[in-house]
Amino acid sequence: MADAEQTLVNGVTNLSVNGNEKGKDSAEDFAKSWGFGLSELYKLAIRFFKEKDGKALKLKYQDKLRLVAYTKQATFGKYRNDVSPEVGFLDVVGNDRSLSTDPSEWQAWQALGDMSQTTAMVEFVKQLDALCPLFRPFTEAHNAEKQEQQRKRQEEEDRLRREAEEKERRRLEEEAQRQQELQKQKQLEQEMQIRAALNQQTAVQFAQYAQQQCPNNKQQQEELIRQLQEQHYQQYMQQVYQQQLLHQQQQYQQMQQQQQASNTAPAPSPQTNPSPPMASPTPTQQPGSQPTEAPPKPQGNSVIPNGPAEATEKKPEGEDDLPPLAAASMWTRKDIKEFKASLQKDKDSVIKIGSGETVTVRVPTHEDGTCLFWEFATDYYDIGFGVYFEWTIAPNTTVSVTVSESSDEEEFDEEQDTKNDVEQGTKKEDRPPTDEIIPVYRRDCHEEVYCGSHAYPGQGVYLLKFDNSYSLWRSKTLYYRVYYSR
Repeated sequence: MADAEQTLVNGVTNLSVNGNEKGKDSAEDFAKSWGFGLSELYKLAIRFFKEKDGKALKLKYQDKLRLVAYTKQATFGKYRNDVSPEVGFLDVVGNDRSLSTDPSEWQAWQALGDMSQTTAMVEFVKQLDALCPLFRPFTEAHNAEKQEQQRKRQEEEDRLRREAEEKERRRLEEEAQRQQELQKQKQLEQEMQIRAALNQQTAVQFAQYAQQQCPNNKQQQEELIRQLQEQHYQQYMQQVYQQQLLHQQQQYQQMQQQQQASNTAPAPSPQTNPSPPMASPTPTQQPGSQPTEAPPKPQGNSVIPNGPAEATEKKPEGEDDLPPLAAASMWTRKDIKEFKASLQKDKDSVIKIGSGETVTVRVPTHEDGTCLFWEFATDYYDIGFGVYFEWTIAPNTTVSVTVSESSDEEEFDEEQDTKNDVEQGTKKEDRPPTDEIIPVYRRDCHEEVYCGSHAYPGQGVYLLKFDNSYSLWRSKTLYYRVYYSR
């Protein structure tokens, strides 16, 4: 009996020495090789031992004794007589007795000596792995289950994150759309208020004019009034944009003066915004034949005067002294057949433009007018159209038509090339300054009536250019009329 006890003690002693030597390895690296943390791996080994002991795991008493010693060392640390519990207490082997009468149990624990708790956990796992081949597949299955749970948890987190991002994106889009709709609604309300105020001021004047132009035809009177109201609104908005532009130019000039006074570097060029394009109205047929005057200009302060307050009495000395031009308004309407039919009886309103020709209609400003209106259409084919303003004083207000083989721009280039030629002679140097209001572009005026207006910038002559110079074979028939508003 004594020999058996000595053998058991020697076995435990040898175990403790070997354990101390193996405990030098990194415990965490060992646990990671299994795919777990050390604490998690140790708990999994204890669970496997309790579940499989006596079933898939059948160990000798000495092996169980070693495992119990490792669990006590891992749980309580080094064995001490004064504070350490009996080995039989919380015995993982399954001997649920309050005290142990077998001295070999506490001797096995005591034999571990100063082994650390971490090393004891590692040795328990290694011993269990060596004694039971089923332990490693058990941990691999749990590791796979753990990874699957982590994958599902990550997928769920990604799904929730994507849903949150999509929800936030939709919220931002809805907020932006709501703000856009509110801004649009606000602009529409402002436009309706302006239109209502302008219509109220001009109701009597437009009604009287419509009665004169379309007697005994209520429907045409209403259409004419709507067209006049639209033109009045476009003129008013044009003046507003013009005043904004002038205000920006004044601010820039003041800024330049301040910089010059303080001897600073020259200011950059002004960043003035061009007048935004006018909304295209939908006017209807202008009833009656070609009128010599437009409907009366609305009285009161509904429209701000464009350009200088008083007409220029003398020709400007240089282009730098000329006031800025406001942007023109242009729109189209669909009643082209009725429009051409109303002008066919007036020979002055129908012009045949030959191939390669350019027709210029000169319309002087009228002393009683403040705004010029034009309307034109053609048969079958398009034509180029542009508007210029010549700063000159016309001897009368008669509208004249001139036909040339090329555009004024080409003629002006030729003048520049030949004005110093001795053989050709010199051209006149007193050509009036001319500003471009609408550049010449081809218009599909054979499909719809092209209309437009421009507020007088001062005293001068409007040049309405109808350009057919690009057509080598086709002539064009032009139907047009011009009039002014008071």
